[in-house]
Amino acid sequence: MRVTTIGLDLAKNVFQVYGINDEGEVAFNRALRRAQVLAFF
Repeated sequence: MRVTTIGLDLAKNVFQVYGINDEGEVAFNRALRRAQVLAFF
């Protein structure tokens, strides 16, 4: 599975991160705290 698009919904404390693969399907959808975002990427 190859993620081609990453979306990042910004907020004060919790960010929503999602990835779309090359077929247009959702590869992942996660809620991350501010401190976790850098480690995730």
